[in-house]
Amino acid sequence: MGFDFTVYKGSHDGKVLKSTTHQDDLKGDQVLVKVTHSGVCFTDVHYRQVDMVLGHEGTGIVAEIGPDVKDLKVGDLVGWGYEHDCCGRCKSCLSGWETMCPDRKIYGLADFDQGSFASHAVWREAFLFKIPPNMSAEDAGPLMCAGSTIFNAFHVANVISTSRVGIIGVGGLGHLAIQFAAKMGCETVVFSGTESKKDDAINLGANEFYATKGLTSLDIGKPLDHLIVTTSSQPDWHLYIGLMAPGGTISPLSVDNRDLTIPYMPLLLNGLRIQGGIVSARKLHRDMLDFAAFHGIKPIIMRFPFNVDGIESCLKTLTEGKMKYRGVLVA
Repeated sequence: MGFDFTVYKGSHDGKVLKSTTHQDDLKGDQVLVKVTHSGVCFTDVHYRQVDMVLGHEGTGIVAEIGPDVKDLKVGDLVGWGYEHDCCGRCKSCLSGWETMCPDRKIYGLADFDQGSFASHAVWREAFLFKIPPNMSAEDAGPLMCAGSTIFNAFHVANVISTSRVGIIGVGGLGHLAIQFAAKMGCETVVFSGTESKKDDAINLGANEFYATKGLTSLDIGKPLDHLIVTTSSQPDWHLYIGLMAPGGTISPLSVDNRDLTIPYMPLLLNGLRIQGGIVSARKLHRDMLDFAAFHGIKPIIMRFPFNVDGIESCLKTLTEGKMKYRGVLVA
């Protein structure tokens, strides 16, 4: 028999379409999740013109479990993010970097008939994350991608409590990056176009704030050990490259199809590192959830109804740059 449930898909003209999908009876470690909330990411905007189910920041309740499920129980609150499966055998998987698996199944490249914009979903237990008891489902949703991406960037760049961390942008990623950096004990330096988000940045934990619109140079005193770029497009690299300490790391998280063009000699002479990355692998993702729950890190959210009109309104708000700071669909 299996399961038939509601999904919301992209389409060629960009309209969100309500549809249904079918999943067979559960096998192995598969779990049926009743979706209660979904975060909305700008990646969903990129895929709204593709014939696929949208959404990858899902949270919900375990409704049924397969025969090989070991830990999850019906009624547990769980979430999932960008990656749904991997081979489990390659060098990347065996070294704890399954997000780099050549056979990885990730949003936009696999499982087109499922997503978090849906009434239900079926995923492997191995790629579901139990939500800490002191974290709500609506707060957990955006952490499944945005929180995971930020935490991974900090991890691979070796950010530590004595680091001086620069964060470009106070948006969906940036407002979480500020909180993670501050709670780690870092000197947290925030850059934004105007003063309009200064109060938010300071309240979230920033120690310093700089408005950059129209500037051709910046003077921030002590140089930065790390620079986390969270804007929707690449910044003016000439403005920031001189702010880096020798041996510093630049972590670009913007989704931008343009080539990376950066001043070469400062990179060479100062031993700077540019570190790419996507979401966290599963162990690190669990650590992120525990860290966020313990320190009270939460996204600032705007709520939208879990229907076609609500999704369209959420994507429109996001596209127009009016989201403060993560959209969440509420069933």
